Amino acid sequence: MKKLMLWALLLTLAAPAHAVEPVPTGSFQFSFAVEIPATPNEVFDAATGDISAWWDHSMSEHPVELIIEPTPGGRFLEIMDSRGGGVVHARVTQVQYGKMLRLVGPLGLAGHAINMVTTWTLEPAGDQATKFTVEVHATGEMHEGWGEAVEETWRHFIEGRLLPYLEK
Repeated sequence: MKKLMLWALLLTLAAPAHAVEPVPTGSFQFSFAVEIPATPNEVFDAATGDISAWWDHSMSEHPVELIIEPTPGGRFLEIMDSRGGGVVHARVTQVQYGKMLRLVGPLGLAGHAINMVTTWTLEPAGDQATKFTVEVHATGEMHEGWGEAVEETWRHFIEGRLLPYLEK
């Protein structure tokens, strides 16, 4: 009992002088689809592996590599320098080659208490086209405008970057 009281006293004395501040919490979800003039396998290959040719946002000014490893347990990885600096933006939790990829992680909101599940679904849309659907579910720390910003960012990547990359 004396040890327990001593620990309680020590924890009280060691407590920071500032108050713990709560953060707003909540959730959001969205989905959208884009038709891409390439087969599902071609789209899947371009959207995974080395994505530096079309992905243009990173935490470092000049990343060495941007990679989505399309295997269960794989990483969406940004290598920042030759000394091992980098960040894991998300983990791959499910893959069906040419059909679906699911990522779990904060992506561009690293450092915040948010978790996002992002699913890419690829379906044939004619002989040489793919319906690419992005679906996002997020929960945790939530600030005003984050849902809209995340959707706008995904639209930028898929409609504004991946689509023109594959149209070349």
